Amino acid sequence: MNQIKKLFFTNCYYPILLAFIMGCCTATLIADEIAFLQQFINSGDLVFDIGANIGKKTDLYLACNARVVCVDPQPSCFQILRERFGQNQSVIIEPLGLAQQPGTLTFFICSQANTISTFSREWQQPNCRFHNQGYKWDDTTLEVPVTTLDQLILRHGLPAFCKIDVENFEYEVLQGLSSPIKYLSFEFAAEVLHNTKKCVNHLASLGYTKFNFAIAEQPELALKQWVDAQEIMVIIKNMARKDDWKHMWALWGDIYAHYDGPPTPSTQPPAILHR
Repeated sequence: MNQIKKLFFTNCYYPILLAFIMGCCTATLIADEIAFLQQFINSGDLVFDIGANIGKKTDLYLACNARVVCVDPQPSCFQILRERFGQNQSVIIEPLGLAQQPGTLTFFICSQANTISTFSREWQQPNCRFHNQGYKWDDTTLEVPVTTLDQLILRHGLPAFCKIDVENFEYEVLQGLSSPIKYLSFEFAAEVLHNTKKCVNHLASLGYTKFNFAIAEQPELALKQWVDAQEIMVIIKNMARKDDWKHMWALWGDIYAHYDGPPTPSTQPPAILHR
């Protein structure tokens, strides 16, 4: 059994394995998602999966032959991640959250859908989509340890790509980053674009000049050309106002940021993963 696990958890077999794990997706869609990510990830690159949940994106990063650091504070998700990737030498699992500074924060779990568990109180309010669709967060909360992106980089090395999907806590996570990562993505949602603007402005202050976005989880960029911080916000705000997004409750997706400036003093090459 251990030999079988080793065989199928070898990176070169991940495209095959994904077809079985992600039964809701067709093999074509998986191939499209991998091809999309390979714009940002080269073989051997280090990737941070912030808000890893049960590892759907981690699967895709491994299919790109990347090394992955998974970060998620939910005990149930940590258990699944450990069961799925605990024997994979290309994966490190960090059972904690990220924020502006290290410490401890209250985490709100949604047992109905753990993908929307969050540190954000705002995400639970009536103006946000999930509250309006009848989702409720548990009365019991968790106090969980948090660190920063800067500290994560010091521990594991500078990633080539960092994905952040933390349910309206993206700005707080990005505040813990003081030097740029080559490629970075973070989730946005129409009802909290004021927080999206803060994220974009913070990245611009770090030297990011190129932005793009993908709608929902579509494996393609919405814009043919990358644009600056101001223009990306104008485009998304106009799109959120003008188009009918009721089929997906409201416009949402991921903003991609690309840093192609000179190396910063704290920039260092990716380190070898350590356990």
